[in-house]
Amino acid sequence: MSGSLLAIGKTGLYAAQAALATTGHNIANANVAGFSRQTVVQATSAALDTGVGFLGTGTEIAQIKRYSDNFLNTQVRNAQASTSGLESYYGQIKQIDNLLADTTSGLSPAMQGFFKGVQDMAANRASVPSRQAMLSSAETLATRLQDLDSRLGEIRTGVNGEIEASVTAINTYGTQIAKLNEQISNFASSATRPPNDLLDQRDQVVLELNKFVKATVTPGDNSSLTISIGNGQPLVVGNDSFQLAAMASPTDLTRMEVGYQVGSKVAVLPDGALSGGKLGGLLEFRTETLDAAQSSLGKIAIGMAFEFNAQHQLGLDQNGNKGQPFFNVAPAFVGASINNAKGTSTNPAAELSAKVTDPGKLKDSDYEVTFNGTNYKVVRQSDNAEVGTVTPGANGVATFEVDGVEFNFKNNARNKDTFLVRPTIDGAANFKVLANDVSQIAAAAPVLTSMPLTNTGTAKISEGKVGKDFLTGPPTLPVTLAFDETSGNLTGFPAGMVTVVNSKGESSQVNAANVKFDNGSTYSFSGVSVTMTGKPGNGDKFTIAANNSGVGDTRNIAALGELQTKNIFNNGTATLTSSYAQMVSQVGNKTREVQVNAQAGNALLAQAEGAQADVSGVNLDEEAANLIKYQQAYQASSKVMQIAGTIFDTLLSISR
Repeated sequence: MSGSLLAIGKTGLYAAQAALATTGHNIANANVAGFSRQTVVQATSAALDTGVGFLGTGTEIAQIKRYSDNFLNTQVRNAQASTSGLESYYGQIKQIDNLLADTTSGLSPAMQGFFKGVQDMAANRASVPSRQAMLSSAETLATRLQDLDSRLGEIRTGVNGEIEASVTAINTYGTQIAKLNEQISNFASSATRPPNDLLDQRDQVVLELNKFVKATVTPGDNSSLTISIGNGQPLVVGNDSFQLAAMASPTDLTRMEVGYQVGSKVAVLPDGALSGGKLGGLLEFRTETLDAAQSSLGKIAIGMAFEFNAQHQLGLDQNGNKGQPFFNVAPAFVGASINNAKGTSTNPAAELSAKVTDPGKLKDSDYEVTFNGTNYKVVRQSDNAEVGTVTPGANGVATFEVDGVEFNFKNNARNKDTFLVRPTIDGAANFKVLANDVSQIAAAAPVLTSMPLTNTGTAKISEGKVGKDFLTGPPTLPVTLAFDETSGNLTGFPAGMVTVVNSKGESSQVNAANVKFDNGSTYSFSGVSVTMTGKPGNGDKFTIAANNSGVGDTRNIAALGELQTKNIFNNGTATLTSSYAQMVSQVGNKTREVQVNAQAGNALLAQAEGAQADVSGVNLDEEAANLIKYQQAYQASSKVMQIAGTIFDTLLSISR
């Protein structure tokens, strides 16, 4: 009897000792990240059949139970991936927001200063000091655009570095999870005896992985986990881990891409394939904000240079020479894939160049150009729409224009040759002032108007203006217009059609031989426009002649000043200023959106972690109470063993 009692006390002693050890383990690891509370689950030992009833034999430890809820764990992981992605996005975008919106270092002050210089020059009869001030303000504008683009380039370089570091961290976590899978599989021979601490370690590593990329967890065989990322790419399967690779884009060596490694080959993943976590936030930021901001800034620079040059070339400089391009217009960035076929001396590789031909038609998009063996296929990446096919001619030469961008092909392409075209990405970086002397500023208009003192009527002719057609097909000057009172016509227009816009703004085209005089109407021909008012007398003459001097004439510089309010972009609906303001507004709104979502994400993460802690967390007050409880159980079991020993000693003394 005493033997059974001793055994029963011993089982209780062992159970209490295990419970005390487990409680101490909980207390010691209360502040360890990812640790889940554990408890000893006791069960009654098998009873002994005595013939008159079953006699208890004590207790046994059925399980060391780990308190962990897979549903709550999944919620925490998802919330962590979302929050980390938003925080990563916000950490980057606020740099651009601060950069663009700054009232002193942003583009707006420099642009306003430049146009003020243009207008001051017009107001000061294009004097030398005003010319110098205007040229200096142009240099300031160019420097500001280059500085802004340089700062965006620095942010891009930083993003590349963080992408590379994130990929390294993801690969490291994948390797750790695979090793833990192996260790857990070796120990998890029974569902009632799982390696709790290893399971905690693995769950924590999976949570850390979600800080870098959203990971989907699927239970596998023998307590292992399968981890997949992105569009289902496996990162960990059982004891095997797979690798991501940070690599330069095949079409843009300055751009870091993420690839999925399969054997010796690496497939580049689209930016949208990886979501959540720091890496997902970085890729989303680069695609949605950084690329868009740098391209928009470049578009403004190209539009500015394009329109200013067009008007400047219509004028005369201080020496009476035709105006030359004032700003450099950057060509489009064209990246040929490193996988394109290499050419030979007799059959060179295919080449593609591109340039903006109409800023008003630009679509704020990049383009992918692929040769399929017969034709080039041009795809607009913003909406993934195929915008045209190009069949190359002899020696691969072809020209194609779409969305205000001209594509020029040469040399014979090979099947699957690919190019990336980014029309405006380099616009700000390559925005430069080409004029290097104040005398090269074309402030004057190339035509003059006059009328003899012998005219008998009250009609007057305005100062002449010229348009873009004047560059390609100017009229032979001078042109002398005369009024025929009998027919009411103005004669002397060059043969062809004359565009007449009356005082009501109504436009019509009339044969040069049948142009009626109409008070307040504007007459345009061969790129020249004049407005006539009053009432002419019979035979009154009006002369339009070439201007041979650019001194003191500010008609063209005044026209250049009007570009500040001219609708240039979005099919003639947006000015330079409004386009920049829209860009700043979009970045600002997105910054605020990401900030608010990040704050909300942190709140959701805290709630999910709180719910998880209610199940898995260690409560030190509860553990302290358990210490007392298990201590008392230990002492009670010791007392049972003591009594059993006393009984045994009594029996021994009787036998003697």
